[in-house]
Amino acid sequence: MKLSSHEQVLSFCQARQVVENQARRLKPAATEKVSLNRSLARFLASPIRADRDFPPFPRATRDGFAVRSADLAVIPARLKIVGEIKAGAAPESMPRRLLPGEAVAIMTGAPVPMETDAVLMQEHTRPCHDGLIEALQQVAAGENIVPRGAEAGESQLLFDVGTRLTPTGIAVAASAGYATVTVFRRPQVAVLATGDEIVPVHTFPGPCQIRDSNLHSLAAQIELAGGEAVPLPIAPDHPRELRELIAMALQHDLALLSGGVSMGKYDLVEDVLKEFKAEFYFTGARIQPGRPIVFGEAEAPVKRQRKRSGTAREPAEVRRVPFFGLPGNPVSTLVTFELFVAPVLRALAGGEPAPLLFASARLKTELRTPTGLTRFLPAKLSGGPGSIEVEYLNSRGSGDLVCASCANCYLVVPDDRERINAGEAVSVLIFGTELR
Repeated sequence: MKLSSHEQVLSFCQARQVVENQARRLKPAATEKVSLNRSLARFLASPIRADRDFPPFPRATRDGFAVRSADLAVIPARLKIVGEIKAGAAPESMPRRLLPGEAVAIMTGAPVPMETDAVLMQEHTRPCHDGLIEALQQVAAGENIVPRGAEAGESQLLFDVGTRLTPTGIAVAASAGYATVTVFRRPQVAVLATGDEIVPVHTFPGPCQIRDSNLHSLAAQIELAGGEAVPLPIAPDHPRELRELIAMALQHDLALLSGGVSMGKYDLVEDVLKEFKAEFYFTGARIQPGRPIVFGEAEAPVKRQRKRSGTAREPAEVRRVPFFGLPGNPVSTLVTFELFVAPVLRALAGGEPAPLLFASARLKTELRTPTGLTRFLPAKLSGGPGSIEVEYLNSRGSGDLVCASCANCYLVVPDDRERINAGEAVSVLIFGTELR
């Protein structure tokens, strides 16, 4: 990356803060209605409210007997069973009004009769003759019953605009009667790989070429983060072709440019972006891998249609499009997407930037690294409650995809730590937070 007047290399925390601040300025795309079974990971554009009380009746949480708790003041106590209530019972099938000393057999999920205030679990009883049972344990009022409306009241807000639907959220929406939901459209994310050494995945590489793995890893990360990847042809290390393809990339909601942002003679991305009146928020972050990452916005002309035949074309409307210049090394691309691209994409999809999810673990073996950069190293968490360990996987650099594929977290090494001893507590960045 050649030195320039706009060069601004930030610490990890500074760069992340810049990304989050800019993400909050972005507006999500248009809205659409989708069926509930196609809404996973989509961000709501319209709130979801309860259409009735949740639950709509006092609900038994155990199989057993609906009782008056006062009838069990002295144990053992004998109760007369005068009926049975199953889940989904019709009102007309409910037993008659209960008298003191009477109880009703009840199943989990069934409505609890008005005259009772607790459910005695079946295993705390024993049968007697003549339709009687003997209660062997007291119960408190309300025990094993969920009151009507305890989970949510009618018209209560369940999920507000900007909520990302998880499997649990979809279940809640279904319970409230939503067969369809209004969500924000998935943002269109252009993915442009650059470099003469890159060839499509279906092509057998030449002696000094590599297949374009970044397109496919980025497409997968984009989908998990709530966007839709739009692959573009590979850009050669030539300004004219690169300019044309960057112009195409800037026609979308977000442009991801892979490669060409480092310090080499043929790293041309930044220079070409300047031709699109790019504003650079930063041109590097003091991290490893991924130090050369570039983030900013550039202008993309949008042509307006003519009002009617014969009239002059209106002036072009200009809009600002966020872009990232990601390092070309595949592990760097994976890491920088997780750290910086995901918050922007999430905002364009209709959500708020989600915080990174860190945890603490004990380092399995000693680790030594140079100071000056915050490092996100491929690692593996193992162990159980109270004994979680993390092991650094001996990566051979930011091109070692095989090692990265074995990791389930990143080991985070602060920029001022040269040595971490085995057994020390360290921070790890957790994978798999896409549905937060």
